[in-house]
Amino acid sequence: MKRINNSVIALSLFLGIANANAQEKKNLSLDEAVQLGIQNSKNLKIDAAKIEEATADLLEAKNRQLPELKVSGSYMYLPIKPNVDLKLPGVSGGAGGPEVHQVLYGSANLSVPIYSGGRIKYGIQSAKYLVEASKLSTENDKIAIAYNVAQAYNNLFKANQSIKVFEENLTASQKRDETFLKMENNGLIARNDRLKANLQTSNIELQLLEAKNNYNIANINMDLLLGLPETTEIDVDQNYIEEGSEVKPIDFYVNEARENRKDLQALAQQRKAAELGIKSAKAENLPSLAFTGGYVAADIPKFLTIYNAVNVGVGISYNLSNIWKENSSLKQSQAREKQLAATDELLNDNIKLDVNREYQNTDYSKKKIAVFEKSAEQANENFRITKNKYDNGLATMTELLDADAAQISANVGVINAKADAALAYRKLLQTTGTLTIK
Repeated sequence: MKRINNSVIALSLFLGIANANAQEKKNLSLDEAVQLGIQNSKNLKIDAAKIEEATADLLEAKNRQLPELKVSGSYMYLPIKPNVDLKLPGVSGGAGGPEVHQVLYGSANLSVPIYSGGRIKYGIQSAKYLVEASKLSTENDKIAIAYNVAQAYNNLFKANQSIKVFEENLTASQKRDETFLKMENNGLIARNDRLKANLQTSNIELQLLEAKNNYNIANINMDLLLGLPETTEIDVDQNYIEEGSEVKPIDFYVNEARENRKDLQALAQQRKAAELGIKSAKAENLPSLAFTGGYVAADIPKFLTIYNAVNVGVGISYNLSNIWKENSSLKQSQAREKQLAATDELLNDNIKLDVNREYQNTDYSKKKIAVFEKSAEQANENFRITKNKYDNGLATMTELLDADAAQISANVGVINAKADAALAYRKLLQTTGTLTIK
């Protein structure tokens, strides 16, 4: 009975450990992975906060054109009788005057801006440009994230395909080892030849272990990018490697980049805001004009009461120190505009370089596929011929194993070449700002 109980406990522990280590499998196409990556991107959460900040700045700029209404009131208690000496004709003052112990005072002041040299208008327009620049920067980051996810997806695919190839070859190599062992036992081959075959099997096992290790690392990287639990095993859709379309002339992609690059568009909005900053800084040397209104009420018991003291008028203000002070805001705005102009030139040069480089890489990757396919065809045929020769005693064990290793390498190369070509095409689209996010 005790043995049965121990067996039950052991089985329960085993099942518990198995469940704890179980991985959830999730089938994801590349487009689905990109969507998940965008939804869970921490960088985009930062971008969203920046857009909120820019929108708040726009609201603040708009508020400056609205009326200002301020209300104030105060109550004061006077513990010591003040000396009140009124100099009005017919009014006596001095020691015989009224006793004043408290004062109540309230006022309301209204100010409506009429003219401020354009500072308010320029501020609103500039804030709008900066909001748009923040949104465009977010779109640019989305495209970058879409490519990063595609790159991680590509690495996962390549690692998974390598595992399949090595597993197939390991199975074939192990069967060959069994055959060679029987042949050795029957005296048909030397023990040294059988050991060479065993060594080849061990090498394939090591390659398989390395491929599985790469796959596990790539899988964890994908989980983190997509915001999934780290125990989630992702099944990729291998059809994505056929997505690349025919590559067009380089001028087409350069023009696409000029029209669609979000970082270039964001910089253009920042330059517009900087130009308005210069106008706003110049407007600081101009006077401000506002409509004003107010209401005052006061009550000094036994002495003075004022109600309905309403005033309206026009107020003008001008900072006379602008006459002898240099406009530092103007110099700062001009320096920023020069900085952005230089940044725009540099970005345009970098875009040309990026597009040309990725165009060459895409063309190179497509050409590599044809070379690897031809190499794989040759390696497979070479292995077939070498195997026939070996079976007929015309080739050595070393030649057979070398042909087998070359066949494995060539077949893995074809898979990797196709995956790299699909990724290179996506990189080209990213540099032109046209990488679609479905």
